[in-house]
Amino acid sequence: MNTKLLITLALTLLAAWGIFHFKTQLGLLILPLFIALVLFVTLRLYRLMEKDAPEDKDE
Repeated sequence: MNTKLLITLALTLLAAWGIFHFKTQLGLLILPLFIALVLFVTLRLYRLMEKDAPEDKDE
């Protein structure tokens, strides 16, 4: 696997742990942080799928 991908996954897991571990201290800030984290992961996975998709060549 790509090193950059592994670092991104580790940082995402660390951020998710931090959000849910400190949810009482974060209060109302937890919802925007969670939405931002989900958006980040979704866009990252979309970029990976786009990179792996075979390009259609017109014949």
